Amino acid sequence: MPRFLHTADWQMGRSYSRFETEDGAALVEARFEAIEKLAQLANEHHCDAVLVAGDVFDAQTVSDRTIRRVFNATKGFTGTWVMLPGNHDAALAESVWTRAQRLGAVPENVHLALQPGVINLEAQNLSILCAPLTQRNTYGDLTEPFSGYESPQGFPRIGLAHGSVEGLLPDEIDSTNPIAPDRAEASRLDYLALGDWHGTKQINDRTWYSGTPEPERFRNNEAGNALIVEVSEPGATPKVTQLPTGRYQWHQWRQTLAVQSDLEQLLERLDALPESAVVELRLEGSITLAGEETLLKALSIAEARFRSLRCERSGLQLAPTDEDIAALKADGYVGEVIESLRQRQEDAQDDAARDALAILAGLLREREQEASQ
Repeated sequence: MPRFLHTADWQMGRSYSRFETEDGAALVEARFEAIEKLAQLANEHHCDAVLVAGDVFDAQTVSDRTIRRVFNATKGFTGTWVMLPGNHDAALAESVWTRAQRLGAVPENVHLALQPGVINLEAQNLSILCAPLTQRNTYGDLTEPFSGYESPQGFPRIGLAHGSVEGLLPDEIDSTNPIAPDRAEASRLDYLALGDWHGTKQINDRTWYSGTPEPERFRNNEAGNALIVEVSEPGATPKVTQLPTGRYQWHQWRQTLAVQSDLEQLLERLDALPESAVVELRLEGSITLAGEETLLKALSIAEARFRSLRCERSGLQLAPTDEDIAALKADGYVGEVIESLRQRQEDAQDDAARDALAILAGLLREREQEASQ
């Protein structure tokens, strides 16, 4: 019973410049660890091959070091690897793949599907029908020739392609490369291994996107998996098993705060996340000064616990209550300043007024703490 691992969209060489340097470096390293994890899983599940459905590299211009590290990371599985160029690493006349070959970085057990056609894995009894991208964008279905490809009798026919299944992924695709939704049936494929959609997604019994093995975006699309595929015999429905591979979990929340319970629920959600979380928050609404103090303390703790936490609070107004002002002992002129800043913030959505109010409240708290010591 042939068994293989289906993966895609490694995007090696991807940078994370929007993150702090330390966090960006950790996210980059996790992608190399994901390849090592794939090799480990291929061994544990006694796979005959690993099929990579495009976008191994994020760009043609990745460094030589990245190229070497990618192939080094595959060494944990000494079986067969088949790598297909995608839209980010298309098989141009001069490409990241030709550089890898010149560097001597490609191990003997790694097959590069740089040309359309069939790779017959004799020892594994598998025929891999390949549709590599030879330019970044195409507007015809590169899998259409699969129907005319011959394969040895008794070998399951496995399609390997990178693009968008027409009519199913119209709004969030990475490339314009179309694939017919009935390709598996039309070309007598036992399984069609796809890349380009970065989440795990089943199209039909024989057609799947594996998704990227390590999430790299704030998108709730089941990223961070690989697929183990078993085909008992040609024509049989494949058995597909989804396995988690991702190290980091990405969460993007937008939340409006209005009452104390909103803040409490937000902090409970944060507390429930694992240390491997990469979190982006956008907070809106209003919060009391006491609530703001609680929020800032919780965010400070979470920043140290999570892999990354970024919080946008420009849309969150400070709304001091009478109790806030009383606690700050901001009477007389200082109380009038606080009221003026609060009014400016509400009337004109004035970020400067909000920041000034937060700074003034902080200074008053420090003064009160010093006085009580």
